Amino acid sequence: MHIEQLKLTNYRNYETLDITFDDKINVIIGENAQGKTNLMEAIYVLSFTRSHRTMREKELIRWDSDYATIEGRITKRNQSIPLQISISSKGKKAKVNHLEQHRLSDYIGAVNVVMFAPEDLTIVKGAPQIRRRFMDMELGQIQPTYIYHLSQYQKILKQRNHLLKQLQRRSSADETMLDVLTDQLVEHASFLLERRFVYLDLLRKWAGPIHEGISRNLENLEIQYDATIKVSEEADKEKIATIYQDSFKDVREKEIERGTTLIGPHRDDLIFLVNGKDVQTYGSQGQQRTTALSIKLAEIELIYQEVGEYPILLLDDVLSELDDYRQSHLLNTIQGKVQTFVSTTNVDGIHHETLKNAELFYVHQGVATNKEES
Repeated sequence: MHIEQLKLTNYRNYETLDITFDDKINVIIGENAQGKTNLMEAIYVLSFTRSHRTMREKELIRWDSDYATIEGRITKRNQSIPLQISISSKGKKAKVNHLEQHRLSDYIGAVNVVMFAPEDLTIVKGAPQIRRRFMDMELGQIQPTYIYHLSQYQKILKQRNHLLKQLQRRSSADETMLDVLTDQLVEHASFLLERRFVYLDLLRKWAGPIHEGISRNLENLEIQYDATIKVSEEADKEKIATIYQDSFKDVREKEIERGTTLIGPHRDDLIFLVNGKDVQTYGSQGQQRTTALSIKLAEIELIYQEVGEYPILLLDDVLSELDDYRQSHLLNTIQGKVQTFVSTTNVDGIHHETLKNAELFYVHQGVATNKEES
């Protein structure tokens, strides 16, 4: 899987861009605030229909414009497929092969992308919602129905929290409606949790050996799921649903008292252990970086196993964050099998055989030019 061509119109600081890429390594070079990360972000949005940097979609539209479009031509299973994302004040539209997708969940998975950026270190050392978002985004790529259940869960959760606030203030006495919303929430919550358990099992399979290799067999990585209910990872959806129902009965009074939903996938977390110790609390910066790198490399292999093709890899200004050994391990792993985009202010500090055959692009004030044209 690789992206052949990218066209941008009114996207961030790009008025127009039409660029073709090498199917192996592409290096995007430029000073800060010139548009390197915007280019990487556009590829990410083409995959996920949303940015990894902002929730405010109007920020993706060039300041004096009413809309933005991202068009990409990808090669997948030896077929060339056009994709398009349009963003305006009216919302988003997504097209595959010129056909509009009625739900964004029908679009996600059209092209698979793994991004590794400096902020991805927060997967290990940041707040729980960052790790939940990581799971949700990656799971949605390989199983688009997950996105549907997640959006339904979030919608019902919002309604349930609103009702709990009313019950807390005694402005509503309709606890029957609470039962209805709880049943609906459990239906989607049990699907999400069961899928997360399956995903985590796959992630462990790849991340453990990769971490061992990067740490020269000195460290062992474990990943634990920290759920808000007592449940075995081997439990099926029906069993999980039963446990949720019982758990919601147990916390009902406390939820009304606090005016919010206290259990569910929206409050779960991941715990990363290196040699038995929580790396978030006790790990060195090097161990945290190795853990984040191991997870990202595991994602590549996981997607290949599930989809049958390697995803596109975006390395957004991250190589400078890694020491020479981790940098080499990353580039050796992807060499020759993954289309990779590397953004950097310069290539002087990157010494690796992989980059010698890379296609170079120079970005300046929202204009990207190929080396040969500059």
